[in-house]
Formats: sequence, C-alpha cells, structure tokens
Amino acid sequence: MTTTTLNPGIGRSTLPFIDPFHPERPLEVNFYRPASHGPDDPVVIVQHGMLRNGDEYRDFWIPAAERHRILIAAPTFSDGRFPKAESYNNGLVLGEDGAVRPFENWLYAVPGRVFAALRKGGVTRRSKARLFGHSAGGQFAHRLLATQDHEPYEAVIAANPGWYTLPTLQRAFPEGLGGVGLDEAALARWFAYPMHIFAGDRDISVSDPNLPAQDEALRQGPHRYARAHYVYDFARQEAERRGLPFRWQLVRVEGVGHDGAAMSRAAAAFWFEGRVPPADELVSEQAAAL
Repeated sequence: MTTTTLNPGIGRSTLPFIDPFHPERPLEVNFYRPASHGPDDPVVIVQHGMLRNGDEYRDFWIPAAERHRILIAAPTFSDGRFPKAESYNNGLVLGEDGAVRPFENWLYAVPGRVFAALRKGGVTRRSKARLFGHSAGGQFAHRLLATQDHEPYEAVIAANPGWYTLPTLQRAFPEGLGGVGLDEAALARWFAYPMHIFAGDRDISVSDPNLPAQDEALRQGPHRYARAHYVYDFARQEAERRGLPFRWQLVRVEGVGHDGAAMSRAAAAFWFEGRVPPADELVSEQAAAL
C-alpha cells in the first residue's frame, strides 16, 4: 500500500515521504540519481546509522552510483520524529507500554513502500531493490529481513550492527523474535534468505559510547566484530538443529572499523564488481574520489 509517488531528479535531491501508516511522522528520502540511470538499472536503498544522516550515507554511494548507474534512495528517520533506538533500530514494534503494535505499523515496512513509490512514479521498472544498512541501519536491515516479506529485496547487507536480534522464538524481541506474533515459518524464511553480514575486523572497540551495552548485547560479545560471529554461529546452529536451509554469509572486511563510508564502498564493490576491496582502497583518502 502506498499513496505516495516518488520521482527524484538527476543528481542529489531530498523529497518528502508520508508513510500511510505513520502520517503524523513525515520522513525525507535522500536520493542520488545519475544522469545515466534508466528504469531498468539497479536501485539501492541505504539505511543510515544512529546520527540519522541519510544525506551523508547517500553521498557515500555516489561514486558507485555513477560507475554502475545506480539510483540511491536513503530513507531518513529524524531523531525528532523517531527518537531513540526504539523508534528506529527496533522498528516501533513495541509501544511505550511494551505492547506489540499492529504489524502494519512496524517501521521495517517503510523501505519497501519507498521502493513501491519509486515504481509508481515510473522511476524504476525493477521488481526488486538492494538494501544496505550500516550500524543502527544494520540493526534495522537485519530486523527487516526477520519480520517482513522478502519480495521487494534481491539482496541485503547488514554492516557492523551494534547487536543483533537472534533467530529464536525463545527470547523476547528485540533480543529474539519471541512475543511479537512471529512463528517458526518466519524463522525458516529468514534462515533461507541469502543475507550478508559485513563485519569490519577492526570494529573492536569496547569503550565506544554508542556501542550497545545492555546485558542482552553483552551476551553476544564485547564488541561489534565478535557479535557478528556470535549471531552467525547461533543462526547456523539453529538452522542445522531444525534441518532448515541456511543461506546467510558472514563477510570479513579487513582493516575497516566502524566506518560507514568504507563499508559502503565495500558493499558496492561486492555487489557490482564481485569483490571486497583491500583496506587501503576502502579507507584511504583517495577512495572517496574513486
């Protein structure tokens, strides 16, 4: 369901987006559309981190957009309208009283509706988009896959999340998927999706003030890199125990820490060039100009 049409112009633009299930919380979508982009060329939806800086994350992707004719769409959830982790990373699944909100109000459906609005506007004829999220956006991206229809997405990368929702119904959301109306079939769908977890092997700070430090997060490891290994191993073992197909992949990005620009470049090269570049290409000052 969408009542909005999106038709960004060439170059950078920022357009308003009213989600029909959150009309009181207007969003902005930051776009980059190369002059060479046509309706059959790729679309990448980019989810920003905790700074709610969709414009910067959009800009991280501009060199790749020009090189590969990609339309970049970065839905931006302002801290004013979507405050704290509960209203972005955790997707407005739970109300302030802990009650589960109606499924259609979960925020994880918004990127799919943005893509539908682009299709409605005639900007793209693609049936599926790619989704990249970093840090808080990586939390958002993997929880989206855990809870939503996968049909809009041909590929998803969750990069450097601070912590993870585990694929189990035995732990309450957001630590697990229990208590929010999901079932074993939802777990099976998630295990079977070829989700990529990108983990920078230098994302090992244990004193970062933005690193989630609640007990549930600390049980997954002392830092983001360890937590990526924890969730991957947990998921693989759970899928094996159930005899279910498991298609996740854990991708080590060497020499990169908690760096949204570098991880964006790694994801773009992985998808559109079939490689993960070396650290000196990802983090060098010259990389931004490539």
